[in-house]
Amino acid sequence: MCKELGISLGDGVLLNFAYESTAFCTSIVAQDDKGNIYHGRNLDYDFVDILRKVTVDVQFTRRGQIAYQGTTFLGYVGLWTGQSPHKFTVSGDEREGGRWWENAIAAFLNRNYPVSWLVRDTLSRAEDFQAAVLRLAAVPIIAEVYYIVGGVSPKEGMVITRNRRGPADLWPLDPLYGAWFRVETNYDHWTTPPPFDDRRTPAIKALNATGQQNINFDTLFKVFLLNSALWHIDFMFCLFEAEVQLGLPQGFQSGARQAWWKGVVGGAGPEQ
Repeated sequence: MCKELGISLGDGVLLNFAYESTAFCTSIVAQDDKGNIYHGRNLDYDFVDILRKVTVDVQFTRRGQIAYQGTTFLGYVGLWTGQSPHKFTVSGDEREGGRWWENAIAAFLNRNYPVSWLVRDTLSRAEDFQAAVLRLAAVPIIAEVYYIVGGVSPKEGMVITRNRRGPADLWPLDPLYGAWFRVETNYDHWTTPPPFDDRRTPAIKALNATGQQNINFDTLFKVFLLNSALWHIDFMFCLFEAEVQLGLPQGFQSGARQAWWKGVVGGAGPEQ
């Protein structure tokens, strides 16, 4: 792969560990008043100009059918955003925790999974939302992370706060008690984000203003656009649900690559 891309093996390895170093993201999983689940995310790095040129939408097939799909970077083995059609969706957000050398020990001595590789492996293996949550929560990984998962039935939405060895917290949708969405940025949901990086509060306000009865792909996209305008983050957006196949209008929105995984099939798809 490195040869085809014209890069050294060392550069290829570094690319595949880039997310384990640093990234800033917002993921939202929400349920409308009919039980449909919607899942959206943006992804932000400092080196936007480079990554914008190598961002691709990929499909992985099995026996002629799409087994799972996602948005990633050329030369990158893992996935940070993905959908297993009619089963579940996943996004990953960076979580601060531990030192770089602890990540290295987990990777090279303990042979833990890189966090994005576990996403891809789960998309390939898990048969439904529950199996995906169990695998993403339990398998040892090399760095702490937030996994956000959406399913195909009402209440199938979860934010998994991960330590290297297992789950620190499981935060499900609870629409019967008003928790019809969950918002995860890069801070534990039970803590207060720092004022200089509070992307959570504007997203919550925008979702509450939208209302459960009005949430859909268009209104969810507007929530992300608002957050991007406020915080000047504009690398990549993805909107998707598990119940449908992939449709991809291409282009950029506010300088960002947009991968819009939009469907017309009723049912559910993929936080507050």
